[in-house]
Formats: sequence, C-alpha cells, structure tokens
Amino acid sequence: MSSGRALAEGFPDLTGLPTARRAHWGRWIAAALILGVLALVGRAFAQGQIEWAYVGRFLTVPVILHGIVNTLVMAVLAMGLGIALGLVVAVMRLSPNPVLKGVAAGYTWLFRGTPLILQLLLWFNLALVFPVIGIPGLWSAKSVELMTPFLAALLGLGINQGAYTSEVMRAGLLSVDAGQFEAAQAIGMGRLKALSRIILPQAMRVVLPPLGNEFIGLVKATSLASVIQYPEVLHAAENIYYANSRVIELLIVAGLWYLLVVSILTPLQMLLERRFARGAARAGR
Repeated sequence: MSSGRALAEGFPDLTGLPTARRAHWGRWIAAALILGVLALVGRAFAQGQIEWAYVGRFLTVPVILHGIVNTLVMAVLAMGLGIALGLVVAVMRLSPNPVLKGVAAGYTWLFRGTPLILQLLLWFNLALVFPVIGIPGLWSAKSVELMTPFLAALLGLGINQGAYTSEVMRAGLLSVDAGQFEAAQAIGMGRLKALSRIILPQAMRVVLPPLGNEFIGLVKATSLASVIQYPEVLHAAENIYYANSRVIELLIVAGLWYLLVVSILTPLQMLLERRFARGAARAGR
C-alpha cells in the first residue's frame, strides 16, 4: 500500500506517471540577451583605448587618497547636519502650531524642489547676495572669505539632506503608536523627554534602513561638490586628467573608489539594522 493519500473510488492513481515541466523559454532568452550585452560591454572596455596601467598607477596616489578622505569626512559631517535638521523639522511638521508646521513644510518644499548642484553654487556665491555676514555690533566677516569650498559644500549637502531626512524621521515618528506618547505624559514626562526616551528609540527601527540608504547616496552626491572646487575624490581625478589627458582612466579610478566605499558601507548598514531589529524584538517581549 502506498503511504500517500487515499484516492476517491473511481479515480485512477496518477502518482506513477511522469510529470511534464513547463519550459521557461522567455527566462533563458532574457538571460542570454543580458549575458550577451555584458560580454559586449566587457569587450569594449578590454579593447578600447584605455591604458589600464594608468588605472593601477593612479589608484593609490596621495592626491586620490586625500580626495577619498575628504569625501568621507564631508559625507559624515553633512549627514550629521542633515539628521539634526531632519529631526527638528520632523518634530515641527508634527507640531500643532501652524507657524512651525508651515515653516517646516516650506523648508522641505524648497530644498527638495531645487537641484542640489544649484544649491551648492548658490552657497558658494553667497557673497553676491550678502557681502557681509555677522551679528551687528558683535561679529562680522566678509562672505567671500567665510564661504570656503568646504563650508559651502557642508551647508549645501547638509541642508539639502535635512529636507529628505525630515520625511524619513517623520515617517518613523508616525510609526510609533500614539498611546506610547500618551502613556509617557501620564507618568509626568515632558514632550522632549518622551521624544528622546520613548518615541525615538522605537522609531529607529523604522528610520535606520532608509537613513543608511540616504548616507550611501550622500557619499556619491559629494561628487557634485567638485563644481565648487571642494577637493573630494572626483575633483582630485579631474585635476590629474586635466594635466595628463587620461580622462577615462582617472574616471575609472574615481569609480572604483566609490564602489569600494559603498561595498564596505552596505554590509555595515545591514549589521546595524539587525542589531536594532534584535533590540526591538527583545523590547517587545
């Protein structure tokens, strides 16, 4: 007797018959086309006018290494500024005060609605609008001296990032049950104390994955700061190929460094997400 399910009377036993499998020809054709395109691209790079020896030679020259350090420093500082601004703007958006809510919405609309490269150029040329910046009677400075490429890049990237981070933060705060805040108020916690001790720790589980993606995107966005002469890795590559005309080789060098940094940051982001997920799971027990 077979160990399978009993058949209804009058129905034949089909378990011993061969099973016809569906041929997925579309999948195989698509895979073949993709492999063919990749082979053509690889052949073009292999046979093109690229001096790969120059790629290896300039991959670790001091000016390129200094550029990648500047890229990472700018990304970290701009992300820190963006997170701080984003949290403040998110709280303002959730405030019952219509003025605070309107200002926060206007900030998000302005800096998300204009190109980042335009914002960088505006900050770098701020002296054309405000020749002098300062506090009357206390401190003042010429904008043309104050607004260095570093400061212009930090303000442009950080304030722009704050507009996007504010929406991520707002979504995280809204994901926490409103009863949590009401319970905190019931035991005498103020609004800010409840936010820092109750709401934010729970919101981090929702906020962290998109923040990690935003940071990886910001690392690549620092390349736009090359237009205002900030010495990040792409600007360093440009300075070299202006001198030796090895354009594609130096662009490949910059691309390889970006790929390396992103390849390191991606698993670190995953580990951080798992850590917060475990913490949230323990807190929910």
